[in-house]
Amino acid sequence: MSYVAESPSSQSKKTVKWMALQIAVVILCTIMNGLDGMDLLIVSYIAPAMASDWHISLAQLGVVFSAGMTGMVLGCIVVAPFADSWGRRPIILLALVLMTLGSLGSGLTHDLNLFSAMRVMTGLGLGTLLASVGALVSEYAPPGRRSLAVGIFQAGYPVGAVLTGIAAIFAIPAFGWQATMLGAAIITLVLLPIVWIALPESVAFLEARQPKNALQRSNALRARLGMQQISALPARDQKGNLPKPRDLFSAELYKGTVALWIATFLSYGVLYFLMSWIPKISVMAGLSQSNAIWAGSLTNLGGVFGDVIIGYLAIRRDIGKLIALFFFVCSGMMMLFVQHMPLAATLLTAFALGFTLMGGFSGFYSLAALIYPARLRSSGIGWAGGFGRFGAILGPMVGGALLAAKTPLPTTFGYFAVPLVISGGFAMLATFFGPKATD
Repeated sequence: MSYVAESPSSQSKKTVKWMALQIAVVILCTIMNGLDGMDLLIVSYIAPAMASDWHISLAQLGVVFSAGMTGMVLGCIVVAPFADSWGRRPIILLALVLMTLGSLGSGLTHDLNLFSAMRVMTGLGLGTLLASVGALVSEYAPPGRRSLAVGIFQAGYPVGAVLTGIAAIFAIPAFGWQATMLGAAIITLVLLPIVWIALPESVAFLEARQPKNALQRSNALRARLGMQQISALPARDQKGNLPKPRDLFSAELYKGTVALWIATFLSYGVLYFLMSWIPKISVMAGLSQSNAIWAGSLTNLGGVFGDVIIGYLAIRRDIGKLIALFFFVCSGMMMLFVQHMPLAATLLTAFALGFTLMGGFSGFYSLAALIYPARLRSSGIGWAGGFGRFGAILGPMVGGALLAAKTPLPTTFGYFAVPLVISGGFAMLATFFGPKATD
């Protein structure tokens, strides 16, 4: 698809028309991204009831948490790249099937080992899904509106987290934690046929990888998008089927790839540290349990606005510089959050934390889509996410160790503010070094 890389240009000043198909794709992918927020929050909410019901230790509970994350890493780096070979649509459908089966199994089993295996399956589907829908959104965005579309898509995560938290508060006491897990499976199951019917394949994928009937399929989609028909497919610039990790380290891509991976690794560590510990830290900072829940909810709500705003700003601004700015401000908000302040100021700071941290983090999808061409886009997003999730594993562990050692909260937050600022610096380097995709 002949969408140029986003940068401040005359294109951004033109009136951009959103076609119905583009709106439908962004909405569907945003809803699917909400499944990530649903999955994270539902496991954290059922954990106390599950531990009590099955008489399991905190160490065993940690294995359950790690199982889902392990599956997500495998999904990002093993399965998601197949979207660059088989197509975005079939891999997204496969991911939804895996998530449905994993959630159903988690809700029906009474064995901890089997539950952990089901969590790996759910994570496998979720990691696959996020990379594939991220690529699809970027490819269906109107010219000059890629970052805005990705920002809207990323807002699905905190929306899903907030709605799941509200639902879980009522569902777990009323129906039990396993029934609540089954509810998550039903939501994914209902979404599956809707995606099957309504979600199209990527035009960029069809024209870059050229599967069977690619020309006819591409022109049919071009007609729905108001694009000019083509009489022949462009020259195919890539032979073979499945992209390999070494493709991301070609002479043209390796500097951008290295910078992107370092930036995502560091930011994932900070993001998951805050998302995992902010309710507990809020209590340690002097808030009541109920106000700590409000702080967590406002952090996610801030993320909704941050995701959309950074996408809008990126229409005319460099996405790498925006990520760096958001992270720099977030590091200041982190140091402010642990100070003794009136309740209203603390809650407002929690909102600002989510706005800057999640908003800046969502920019990495736009940045990866900017660096990698269509033939490598799902692989590029997936491998960056997979490598970054090692940071997601380490961040909460390091934070927990610091808190267990009774490290003062300002010091603990300072340890995490520094890598966040460094992450922003590498985001700027990735923008500078990475080539600008034109499809």
